[in-house]
Amino acid sequence: MIELDTGAVTRGKLAGRVAVVVGGGQAPGETIGNGRAASLTYARAGARVLVVDRDLVSAEQTVRMIVEEGGIAQAHRADITGEEDCRSIPAAAVTAFGGIDVLHNNVGMVPGGSTEQLSVTQWRTGLEINLTGMWSTCKYVLPHLREQGHGAVVNISSLAGLLASGEAIAYSTAKAAVNSMTRALALEYAPHGVRVNCVAPGMIDTPMGVDRIADATGNSRQQVAAARASKIPMGRQGTSWDVANAALFLACDDSAFVTGVVLPVDGGGALPTGVR
Repeated sequence: MIELDTGAVTRGKLAGRVAVVVGGGQAPGETIGNGRAASLTYARAGARVLVVDRDLVSAEQTVRMIVEEGGIAQAHRADITGEEDCRSIPAAAVTAFGGIDVLHNNVGMVPGGSTEQLSVTQWRTGLEINLTGMWSTCKYVLPHLREQGHGAVVNISSLAGLLASGEAIAYSTAKAAVNSMTRALALEYAPHGVRVNCVAPGMIDTPMGVDRIADATGNSRQQVAAARASKIPMGRQGTSWDVANAALFLACDDSAFVTGVVLPVDGGGALPTGVR
């Protein structure tokens, strides 16, 4: 069952703006994913949302959830590994809502395996989806933000980009590059009034974070969730709403003087061992 967040007061923070959420659908699972939670959170904050996903059915499910709450949204199919699909995203937003104010990049995948276990194809696929695709959506959306003289980009990275992971080297490497790319884009576009920031989730209770591992290992979802929670100083996993609320902060005027930041949302997971 997918729960809905009713906690944070977000109404009006993005009133009159258009948010494009790339990866706004989600994989099947018991909890809500980061992209869907971000789409709902932006809509609750007053934004009109273009929900982009390679799975149009999943994107349309997110749109229905937004509309049922009284929000405004439209689905658009695009696969970020295709340049023409990335080029289509800003055109779709302009056609649907007349412009773009926020670009939220959520697409990612975890190619597991150490250096010797990974094939070259798996390595390249990990970089293509986690890094190149995100750069490509930025490439085609940022000119619109630059021309209008304002806007915000929120890239979803990972704690794996801040801490080394020998078991998922392609994912860790790509996410570290996302962090660096975010800072470089922030520097490039700051003179044009465009802010670029990054959220780095830690252990979050999402379908990709928990259900995927349970399916791969044969362990129950409860076992996987408990094992992940045991690694977190706060003693629990985060939720997709924790990630979405951090993204909303970086997307709205509450962070008007913030750019080039990589914000961990991790329950203390990035703290040095000695501090724990």
